[in-house]
Amino acid sequence: MKIESSSPDSHIGSVAGGPQKAAEKPSAGPEAAAAAGAAAQTPAPAGVTVTLSSTATQAMSAAGSSGNEVFNADKVEAMKAAIADGSFKVNAEAIADKMLSNAAEMLSSSSGGTRA
Repeated sequence: MKIESSSPDSHIGSVAGGPQKAAEKPSAGPEAAAAAGAAAQTPAPAGVTVTLSSTATQAMSAAGSSGNEVFNADKVEAMKAAIADGSFKVNAEAIADKMLSNAAEMLSSSSGGTRA
């Protein structure tokens, strides 16, 4: 099915006011102009306030004090260089061991840690 548009205002954007800027639209009267002026002077909120639970706060402080950084920029750069020059070697055995241990951990935690 082919749908043709014969007028420039028939696009979807025109339904919600189109691509025209508010200053280009005709106003409905002095009340609309006053409302537009008030809206322009209303400051936008500076940001969103986020409150963390005590559990999240403890987890973040434990992660920061444990010395186990999630991101090690030096290691990432070394790996990038090794990949770029073709010297990076994948240790398939280490990857398989980690995958198996993660799978075992997930299975034991999903079953409640008890077996029937």
